[in-house]
Amino acid sequence: MISVRHYLRQWQDNPAREILAGAVATFALIPEVIAFSFTAGIDPAVGLYASFVISIVIAVFGGRPAMISAAAGSVAMVVAPLVREHGVEYLFAAGLLAGLFQILFGFARLATLMRYVSISVRTGFVNALAVLIFAAQMPHILNAGTTGLAVMAAGLAIIWLAPRVTTKIPAPLICVVILSLVCSGLGLGVPRVADLGTLPDGLPAFHLPAVPLDLSLLNIIFVPALAIAMVGILESLMTAGVVDDQTGTPSNKNAEARGLGLANVAASLFGGIAGCGMIGQTVSNVKYGGRGRLSTMAAGGLLLLLMVAAGDVIGQVPVAALVAIMVMVSVDTLDWGSLRRLRRTPALSNLVMLATVGVTIVSHNLSLGVLVGVVMSGMFFAARVAALQKVRREGDLYIVTGQIFFASADAFIEAFDPSDHDGPVTLDLTGAKLWDITALAAVEKVRERFQRHNLAVTVKGDLRINAAP
Repeated sequence: MISVRHYLRQWQDNPAREILAGAVATFALIPEVIAFSFTAGIDPAVGLYASFVISIVIAVFGGRPAMISAAAGSVAMVVAPLVREHGVEYLFAAGLLAGLFQILFGFARLATLMRYVSISVRTGFVNALAVLIFAAQMPHILNAGTTGLAVMAAGLAIIWLAPRVTTKIPAPLICVVILSLVCSGLGLGVPRVADLGTLPDGLPAFHLPAVPLDLSLLNIIFVPALAIAMVGILESLMTAGVVDDQTGTPSNKNAEARGLGLANVAASLFGGIAGCGMIGQTVSNVKYGGRGRLSTMAAGGLLLLLMVAAGDVIGQVPVAALVAIMVMVSVDTLDWGSLRRLRRTPALSNLVMLATVGVTIVSHNLSLGVLVGVVMSGMFFAARVAALQKVRREGDLYIVTGQIFFASADAFIEAFDPSDHDGPVTLDLTGAKLWDITALAAVEKVRERFQRHNLAVTVKGDLRINAAP
């Protein structure tokens, strides 16, 4: 729990900087939210409304200030089959249930499991995100034509050069304004935001999902809702970890899980898709000064304000300008240092990082990539710990040191050969640690192996699980 004073400070520090940083995230949200809406098979307004509601709610209740959460691609891929088979109302119901799951996960403190995600997996997650962010821009780049490519190049140049002139206004905002004026003034035939889909024309309204309240509903939405909840929490907490690293400040992961749950409940009750943390927009927000809750709220608030009050103006923003912003976000997101460290870091750590990147890119599924990375990390760690177990024989005395658990139990058993003895045997386990029931079973198997050869066995040491040596 943070103090009221600290919480209020998260709203009050440098409001002008926070709002400007949030505005950058707003422009970074527009093309991706619309694209993700198409991925999910829903109207773009559903994604944009959700992004507004999620940003407002999580700004108040989340546990990681400066993080941007909205309608996300990972959730869109999870819900697309549900929308195709049952329609958008079941999407709202599934999002509502997913939010309740996430609230329960937060109160159950399941977010603390993130401490078991290794730095190799986190680095792989970040690098995979950088590649996916860039890959999402490729359709726009390939279809841009000569004029569009020239506008993108100009946008990249503006973003790169603007900080050398002023840092008071974020470079992406300068890029959007200049390129919008130039393209409109010269009448350049490049795609505009209005070409991406139907934009909202009013405020979101309260809406209960129009679904039958019976067991058939639960049968349809339970698995998708659980998938939304798990994917959303995983991506949000990984994104929160990135912000922790970039800002050098801690966050409350369980509060973030609860806040995300409340945000998804609210989004579903206002006709929106469930969402989660957005790594690209978050990195953009932090890069341009976002550190508090106001930047998160500004990103969502400005998104809706621009769509509703200035939709015609925003509709004329060239897509090439937004692509330029996201390309720079991709460049900033990639951990270039991790590539330079490949020769110095352990091979197994590199393998975990590269596997996380590879699986994520191939599957376009962040959760699957992280899951593979976590499993590989666990397997490699268990193998390394198991290798530390030693069994030294001194006549009829066996001195065992190290860790005995499921990964080392077989090697422990195979270290004993009753045919080499003709008298009593002693097992000295005072220097060993037993971690699970597999370890206890291994000790019993060794005892039984000697006893079957009519050899008495004396076991020294504490045979309780996780006993101190």
